[in-house]
Amino acid sequence: MSATTKRSWTGRVRERAVGALPPEKLLPDKQPAYMASWIYVFGVLSLASFVVIIASGSILTLKGPGWWHFTGTGHFFNSIHLWSVELFFFFMVIHLWGKYWMAAWRGGRAQVWMTGAVAFIVAVPCALTGYVSQQNFDAQWIATQAKDGLNAAGVGAFFNVTNFGQMYSYHVLLLPLAVATLVAAHILLVRKHGIVPPFQLSDAGEPRATNAMPVPDSEPARAAGPGSGDRPTPVPKPAPAPAHGPAEPATIPAEPVP
Repeated sequence: MSATTKRSWTGRVRERAVGALPPEKLLPDKQPAYMASWIYVFGVLSLASFVVIIASGSILTLKGPGWWHFTGTGHFFNSIHLWSVELFFFFMVIHLWGKYWMAAWRGGRAQVWMTGAVAFIVAVPCALTGYVSQQNFDAQWIATQAKDGLNAAGVGAFFNVTNFGQMYSYHVLLLPLAVATLVAAHILLVRKHGIVPPFQLSDAGEPRATNAMPVPDSEPARAAGPGSGDRPTPVPKPAPAPAHGPAEPATIPAEPVP
């Protein structure tokens, strides 16, 4: 690499990007075996629903309220947009709670967890602004009810849900851009840190001990059973040979049969 490239900010950005996220992590061709579990499917289902939301919402934005209210094709795309939103929140709630009980922030994945949780929080007002932008009586009723709640919270002056222009701008530009940015950051962080593995469990269904100490030879043997843990049963050492005379073979005393 030339000295000019090292002094260039584009070269430094490229080096840092490749160092933080090499191609084999960005586009892997293999996944761990534990990803065969269904709990790992809801993340990509949320992503697929989000793609359908963006595609159908872009078409609705280009056509306008008159098209999605009074034409058959407009009704179809309006329904596609609505049900993709419903599925998006359904899959994302399962994904969020599943990763919560799996402690997905383990192994330095705190940023992965935080970007996913914040994306869910930002998606809620994005859906609300969509409901009040329908331009029908349903939207009017939702807007008046939400207005009372926001005014009681003291933010009604900054977030006027009865203002169609403001809500439409939030819904089609600002909030979707924020959600898309958080989702992209979430995916890149997942690629960088890897998929969180499940908890390591023992055969008894309990967390496997990782700090077990060796058992000394002088400690008496314990019978295997509940509460005995994973400590091995010590084997008695063979008796030493006498100083004079022929050596006798060492024997191990047999344990009594219960």
